[in-house]
Amino acid sequence: MGWMNDEAGLDKCAANYVPLTPLSHLRRAAQVFAEHPAVIYADHRVSYAQYYDRCTRLASALSAMGIKSGDVVATLLPNTPAQAEAHFGVPACGAVLNTINMRLDVATVAYIFDHGEAKAVLVDTEFMALAEAAIAAMDGTPPTIIEVTDPKFPATGRYPTYEDILASADPAFDWIMPQDEWESLALNYTSGTTGKPKGVVYHHRGAYLMTMGTVVSWRMVLHPVFMQIVPLFHCNGWNHTWMMPLIGGTLVCCRDVTAPNIYNAIADEGVTHFGGAPIVLNMLVNAPDSERRAFDHKVEVFTAGAPPAPATLSKIEQLGFNITQVYGLTETYGHVTECIWKDRDWDTLDAAARAAIKARQGVAMPMMDHITVMDHAGCQTPMDSATQGEIMIRGNSVMKGYFKNPDATTEAFKGGYFHSGDLAVQHPDGYIQIADRAKDIIISGGENISSVEVEGVLMGHPDVNLAAVVAKADEKWGEVPCAFVELKSGATADEAALIAFTRETLAGFKTPKRVVFQDLPKTSTGKIQKHELRKVAATL
Repeated sequence: MGWMNDEAGLDKCAANYVPLTPLSHLRRAAQVFAEHPAVIYADHRVSYAQYYDRCTRLASALSAMGIKSGDVVATLLPNTPAQAEAHFGVPACGAVLNTINMRLDVATVAYIFDHGEAKAVLVDTEFMALAEAAIAAMDGTPPTIIEVTDPKFPATGRYPTYEDILASADPAFDWIMPQDEWESLALNYTSGTTGKPKGVVYHHRGAYLMTMGTVVSWRMVLHPVFMQIVPLFHCNGWNHTWMMPLIGGTLVCCRDVTAPNIYNAIADEGVTHFGGAPIVLNMLVNAPDSERRAFDHKVEVFTAGAPPAPATLSKIEQLGFNITQVYGLTETYGHVTECIWKDRDWDTLDAAARAAIKARQGVAMPMMDHITVMDHAGCQTPMDSATQGEIMIRGNSVMKGYFKNPDATTEAFKGGYFHSGDLAVQHPDGYIQIADRAKDIIISGGENISSVEVEGVLMGHPDVNLAAVVAKADEKWGEVPCAFVELKSGATADEAALIAFTRETLAGFKTPKRVVFQDLPKTSTGKIQKHELRKVAATL
């Protein structure tokens, strides 16, 4: 049948080839689900027809401001309707969306403005001081500010407001769809914990396939009610906001991630799905009764960002949540592996064994080609649950590359795979389980210690709310584990008790040699900032 590849007339044409883009989901939903609820945020409740109209008006307004195809439009917004609308309205005028973390410092935001060359920026009033200070610190041409107000934060009166520009825009604006699915859709910056943040470029094809694969993996049907907890500046919220119109889902915006807000949304809005870091699960598990609400349906949860402690997974399932561990990076649009549950094999296991399995990162999701664990020579490691290597990723939902950084791009793609920097083992069934970030491995007396393993044991103590383990310099052993712990309210465990508790499970050399009690520094996505803890450990 090889002759068919050369058959005259069997070519791409307007009828059989349309570049893949998540923008097509909302254009379809505006007709198919026109009156169905699309976005909810307090009193803001719009249908899909209204959602499409607002995104169209945003595209029109940006175009009227002189934004052209390929220009960058940035946002400094929490998870509010304007941030969701920017995900469609910005690319609908041909521009590239750059969502920026509002918790970054002024110098870093200024660097992102300069490096990304943003022409305009949508700024929530709460973060106006950050935006203005960053613009003042820029070297290049500053972006035009569009102010997004909120009932809690009135307008400053210094800039055109988001609602005003929508009101005066053209509702008949013709969306500028990509001519090539490889065109840039979004620009996301890494955390920059080891240097300047790197700009990760997403293409339309990767985001489209990400939405399709997620629906399959999450076993979704029409009209889920999804709560956007993952910040939309983090991997574009794992692409879930682009996905909702595909299945006529209702997006519930979550500006402030608190246990009462989540429980209230589940009880009042009927939330069926959300994604979040393990810290969110921990928050729900440890919430007092006064902050909880009863609900009578199962809530499906994707969790990622760090391996959740088996103890947390075991407890949260009893509250009505079904947890699926996923794994990914900014460079992979979010999650690209999932821990698919094997009903026949695992349903009969006890709670501890089930939780231990659910902590695995799992296997490649449908939109990916191949994800495995390899050694330094680029060979796949044995699937023996013990041999460590680096998680290597190949598939359509991998970034185009790092913006203005060809050397880093070449290094990341060496050997035909994206190099994650995460150390893991593979089980005999092919399931991947993270051992640690390469930089988080503790080498003590020549022995490798996984900080994740030690943290998992500590989290099993009834008094521990959160735990993080880093290396502390030691004259004899080179490095030893140092634990930083947040205790639950009213807890009384001390250093000696926690060290003794870990000795019940771990080999002696793996147990923490110091335990420091303090609030753990976290990123806006809930990841514990170990680089800050290393600084503290260096002073001990």
